[in-house]
Amino acid sequence: MNTRKSPPKSRGSVPLVRLQQAQADAYIAEQAEANIAIWKEALFGAELLLLLTSPVYYGLGVPRGDGSAVIMLPGFLGSDHYLSQMNAWIARIGYRPYLSGIPLNVECPNLLIQRRLNETMKLALAQTGRKVHLIGHSLGGVIARSIAGQRPDDVASVITLAAPFRGTIAHRSILRAANVVREHILEEHGAEVLPQCYTSNCTCDFLKSLRRKVPSSVMETAIYTLDDGVVDSKCCRTGDCDQDFEVPGTHIGLAFNSSAYSIIARRLSEAQDRE
Repeated sequence: MNTRKSPPKSRGSVPLVRLQQAQADAYIAEQAEANIAIWKEALFGAELLLLLTSPVYYGLGVPRGDGSAVIMLPGFLGSDHYLSQMNAWIARIGYRPYLSGIPLNVECPNLLIQRRLNETMKLALAQTGRKVHLIGHSLGGVIARSIAGQRPDDVASVITLAAPFRGTIAHRSILRAANVVREHILEEHGAEVLPQCYTSNCTCDFLKSLRRKVPSSVMETAIYTLDDGVVDSKCCRTGDCDQDFEVPGTHIGLAFNSSAYSIIARRLSEAQDRE
């Protein structure tokens, strides 16, 4: 499968360019329904089958790792289990993989960072003695970018797969599911979370860090697909054509996409060369 970077932005007047850059740097706060076809997501199985027949999955023709830690974060409603293929592949190409420790991603992201991911980060840093790489799928990628913003001294790179870090513009069924999760969070945690938890209006550390630009010391990579049937792919890009990579596939399937894996291997190698 072919991959391509996002096309360069057309150049207009200087004020317009500055305005576009300011918009790209800012986190898009609003939540809205996306006019996308979720039925395409049923095709994700084909991506898994293609991955298992790809030389990339067996570590052929990709740069080798240096033993540094790679932490993988699952998406909305997902657990570490479905990232098992990626976990095995990360080890195969020479890195030390760590699953997130998230049993099911149906929790306040701020609490997940505090109670799960900070512990995983602590373990990875102690065992490898160097900065970690973060790979997050969907909501996991949004959380990964927040961690990178909060802990840039501990993070070498952050790679997102179909992660809507510019705002929650998604299929209506996803928005409904998110509202159910939000009600559960408020009922279970009460005063432990803010009243606007799981909305774009929350003022927790998770969202505060998303509203800031990722520090330049952290290499960013955003992998997305135009055939995303879950979220609007425009929300999954940084706006920098050197950091955004389009691949063919589905939202779910990017966790098993051989083209995405090739990009991940290359970008991890480039990040380790920067250290």
